[in-house]
Amino acid sequence: MKIYQDHAWPSTLEEAIVIQETLRYRVITEDELREPIQSVAGVDMGFEADGTISRAAVAVLSFPDLQVIETSLAHRPTTFPYVPGFLSFREIPAVLDALEKITTIPDIILCDGQGIAHPRRLGIASHLGLLIDIPTIGVAKSLFIGKHEELPETRGNWQPLIHNGETIGAVLRSRTGVKPLYISCGHRISLPTAIDYVLRCTPKYRLPETTRIADRLASAK
Repeated sequence: MKIYQDHAWPSTLEEAIVIQETLRYRVITEDELREPIQSVAGVDMGFEADGTISRAAVAVLSFPDLQVIETSLAHRPTTFPYVPGFLSFREIPAVLDALEKITTIPDIILCDGQGIAHPRRLGIASHLGLLIDIPTIGVAKSLFIGKHEELPETRGNWQPLIHNGETIGAVLRSRTGVKPLYISCGHRISLPTAIDYVLRCTPKYRLPETTRIADRLASAK
């Protein structure tokens, strides 16, 4: 698949902040989907050799039946440190390598991380979506920023995630009685649509099938 890279990868946090502040205004939080949706993908990361080697996995699934169509793996040296709020600079280079190997272009990509639920509104899902020009959704396992009201225990319930008076995402119960997920727009998708597709990709477990399969690939030895 084609990668639309439009910036050099930074070596310092100061350079990374400039990139985030520049790109944040290009993020689209309205639906620009290629319908009907026939495939969805998950991306995830693992690390080898004490974190010095990045291992990126992509899993493309058919939709709505969620059967694996294609997977890919890529390895490359890790060049950016682990710093919360800057994970895209550490992870995306290897993810792009893995995406370049696939032949099935997914209609939506679900990322293990934040979209606009980020201090500068450019988490990994938004950053990746801009670089590849594909709709993306941030599906995080933990809260990064923002506050929300109490969430009912039943699957499908959600509450807005608010930061500085702005709705930046949703806290979503993807399975009754288990910890919620933190959903946010990545790029070219609205929050209600993102919530809908996350639920449709989580028929049995807490995490979307896209994430579960990509995670297994990224963590496999």
